Amino acid sequence: MLLFMIKKTFFDMWDNFLSIILLNLGFVAVLSVPLLVPYALAPINTALSVVMLIAGVLLLFVYSGAASMIARDISDYKTPEFRSFFIYLKETWTISLFLGAVYVLLVFVLSVALPVYSSMGNLLGLAALVFLFWATVIWVLSSQFFYPIRARLDRKLPKIIRKCFIVFFDNTGFSIFTGIGAAATAAISVFTAFLIPGFAGMLLWLNVGFKLRLLKYDYLEDNPEANRRQIPWDALLVDEREKVGKRTLRGMIFPWKE
Repeated sequence: MLLFMIKKTFFDMWDNFLSIILLNLGFVAVLSVPLLVPYALAPINTALSVVMLIAGVLLLFVYSGAASMIARDISDYKTPEFRSFFIYLKETWTISLFLGAVYVLLVFVLSVALPVYSSMGNLLGLAALVFLFWATVIWVLSSQFFYPIRARLDRKLPKIIRKCFIVFFDNTGFSIFTGIGAAATAAISVFTAFLIPGFAGMLLWLNVGFKLRLLKYDYLEDNPEANRRQIPWDALLVDEREKVGKRTLRGMIFPWKE
């Protein structure tokens, strides 16, 4: 399943190359707000600079919510329509603001708590640091499913958050793999100025992974007595593999050799 997840994400991105680049151009434009505006305002007004930094981060999350819906459409083999972007923006901006606010608060708490507990130099301080570390890791790995869950399962914020943690604790290995893949995508994107695969590629990766993982729950719902640790992925992925086709990287670059 994991290897097919990589393959599907790659070919979904390849089939929608222009759409991914356009989405990433939007990300680059939005990123200019928290990266450039606060820097320009810092010598003039520090407080306003901080406000613009926070506003820019929240704007990035709002844009990501709508972009994730486009990524969902791509993962469902639909031709993305950018007029739909503004419809998705209207649908998702409130929950996207919430997720952004949580991350802003998390960064603030860590920036205050880490120096304090590090300076304590005792067992209590160490225990607090360990707790903060694992709480942050669990939240980051769980919240990566926030947008895909909103796109496919639920629109209500409490249920989205609850399902984020359910997916993580029920699929810990998969969640770690998905998180590593997202980090690797970001690292690769540095060399292309985040135009490809970029943030849109990361969202596509998360949407593809979550879509495929849901097949597990469809199977368990139809087969309640089945062993949860022995999911017949080969059978569950037949339709998806047919839709992706028997394509290879070699055949894509050298089609005359296929």
